[in-house]
Amino acid sequence: MKPLVLTVAGSDSGGGAGIQADLKTMLALGVHGMSVVTAVTAQNSLGVQGAWELPVAAVRAQYRSVVDDIGVQAVKTGMLSSAELVEAVAELVGATDAPAVIDPVGVSKHGDPLLASSALDSVRRLLLPVATVATPNLDEVAQLTGVRVESESQLRQAAEAVLSYGPRWVLVKGGHLSGDAVDLLTDGTAEHWLRAPRHDNRHTHGTGCTLASAIAAQLAKGRSVPEAVTAAKEYVTGAIAAGFALGGGIGPVDHGWALTRDTSGA
Repeated sequence: MKPLVLTVAGSDSGGGAGIQADLKTMLALGVHGMSVVTAVTAQNSLGVQGAWELPVAAVRAQYRSVVDDIGVQAVKTGMLSSAELVEAVAELVGATDAPAVIDPVGVSKHGDPLLASSALDSVRRLLLPVATVATPNLDEVAQLTGVRVESESQLRQAAEAVLSYGPRWVLVKGGHLSGDAVDLLTDGTAEHWLRAPRHDNRHTHGTGCTLASAIAAQLAKGRSVPEAVTAAKEYVTGAIAAGFALGGGIGPVDHGWALTRDTSGA
């Protein structure tokens, strides 16, 4: 039987991020993806034109429906736009016996806010403590901790600030810095510095969702956190390299790059 992974996130109508990116990633990595939709967005390559949050009761019912019948080997969370949703999902994930990858989504690739400022305290107090791995980017680190990273040397300080809220591991994503794409994975004791060449490709919509889902997929296969994150970083690096234009703005990464690379010239 395939490993089972559940994503709890918003829908991206453009197909590059959110639930759509998560499920494509899970398919590409050989696990069975399932979903709890937390919000519906009107979104394309140019930005987010609208967002409609689902009621907490609907989110809770979706989660219980999947977990109580099918079960899960890993859970990944993404867009949780309100304090009420954050609190409900933290409670659900905390009561589930499976590793949890928490992507504390704060803003979209285009700078559109996806998390109410009133929800930040709930993310700190309730959601981060249930994380096996938290995967904030530098904007989200600043939003959550006040630590602003401008150089690679500050990644350790950022990681320590996020770890103070209780996740077992944190992956601070340094993709917004110049030079190589450098991320720091640490549990406060062990440190893993993950480097990849920076691809000259602006079509990077959905990278955060994709990375978190890839980590969850690898954890569901039984890999350790460092193994899962390393494999996920390799997958995302390939997906970024294969990113493609879509619409008039920022295109998505190619979630199926490893599946199609041998036949693309046919």
